[in-house]
Amino acid sequence: MKGDPKIIDALNDLLADELTAINQYIVHAEMCSDWGYEKLHEHFEKRAITEMRHAEKLIERILFLEGIPRVDKLNKILIGSDVAKQLQYDLEAEMGAVKAYNEAIALAAELKDHATRDFLQNILNDEDEHVDEIEELQDQIEQMGLPVFLSTQVDEK
Repeated sequence: MKGDPKIIDALNDLLADELTAINQYIVHAEMCSDWGYEKLHEHFEKRAITEMRHAEKLIERILFLEGIPRVDKLNKILIGSDVAKQLQYDLEAEMGAVKAYNEAIALAAELKDHATRDFLQNILNDEDEHVDEIEELQDQIEQMGLPVFLSTQVDEK
């Protein structure tokens, strides 16, 4: 099914966002592992896997619409030097993703591609959940203080 070039471009822009997020989350996961924060490592690793699934779905949709997935484009990756910065950068990325998905959903609706609109809405729901999870961690840091919060992220063996 030949898709509208504007939709394919929007999907490729979203793909770049997801590929960027994968890289950012993987680096953050490994940094946390290196620091001994296994629970945060698992949190970031799980998020990277979710973003990989989003990228895979976007690639499938682009191909279905007879477009060419652009996997050679990444946006700027922001690596936090500490956990608080990592969460700040991840929240910024997720908020950007929410905005981009909303814009793509509006475009799909405008172009009457309701299947793509619904497809994007499902991913947007995940991105909204990611924002909520990051804000929850930031709230815990604010309420507990960073040292106490970090002590809860060590996996007691």
